[in-house]
Amino acid sequence: MDSRISVIDDLGFRVELDSAPRRIVSLVPSWTETVFALGAGANMVGVTRYCVEPAQALASVARIGGTKNPELQAFAALKPDFIIANAEENRREDVERLRESGIPVFTTYPRTIAGAVESILKLGRVLGCDAAADSLAREIVRSVSEIETAVGVWSRLRFRVFCPIWKNPWMAFNGDTYAHDVLRMLGFNNVYASAGERYPMTTLAEALDLRPDVILLPDEPYAFSERDVEELKAAVAPPLSRRVLVVSGRDLHWYGVHMVGGLKSLADRLARLRAAML
Repeated sequence: MDSRISVIDDLGFRVELDSAPRRIVSLVPSWTETVFALGAGANMVGVTRYCVEPAQALASVARIGGTKNPELQAFAALKPDFIIANAEENRREDVERLRESGIPVFTTYPRTIAGAVESILKLGRVLGCDAAADSLAREIVRSVSEIETAVGVWSRLRFRVFCPIWKNPWMAFNGDTYAHDVLRMLGFNNVYASAGERYPMTTLAEALDLRPDVILLPDEPYAFSERDVEELKAAVAPPLSRRVLVVSGRDLHWYGVHMVGGLKSLADRLARLRAAML
């Protein structure tokens, strides 16, 4: 029986392996967590310093730098037979160098919740964890369905939200992003949905001109905190000043297994906000 594995990654590259990988390097924190959830964590030999979950299991796994600056020379010593990357979190030149070295690289690029589920299924196929990936995908689909049912009629109100991902300069995201699709699913209109760039730079004044009803401050990639909430509250007028809050960046941005609890947690947080606005 032929055990050769062949999948098309999210960038359209064919990834081929003779069998399920035994030495995996992950350059993406959310996919690192997901590999362990699918049951292939014992084969993980290298991760970035931003890969923090599952913490105990990663304690003995080699660190190979950051997502934007991996130590490429470390790969030779680790001898990986499979690398997981992401088109946004990792630099294209790094991914291309790794691919040119002959190591199979699976690059993800989900821009919707459905796209993230599809990436899980593809990753499960490569890892030889089809059943676990299918189970995880079904669990996420069920969770999303329950959230959409709970949002129900409130989705028609579509409160307008400014959700920056960076400060100094301020940066947001447009409608061609996973985070936008999460907010859409939760019944919110991203005020930068129609921006020409996927991650437009802006100013606070420009953002306020778009008349947001809510300002959400994810605590990653920029570490927004309660100090930023207080600064914004002082800078904007009521009622918007009462609708500024920090949310979990992982719940908003992480793919994979974190979607199971993360989307529900974010939905619950924003449901309380919505109730207070009515």
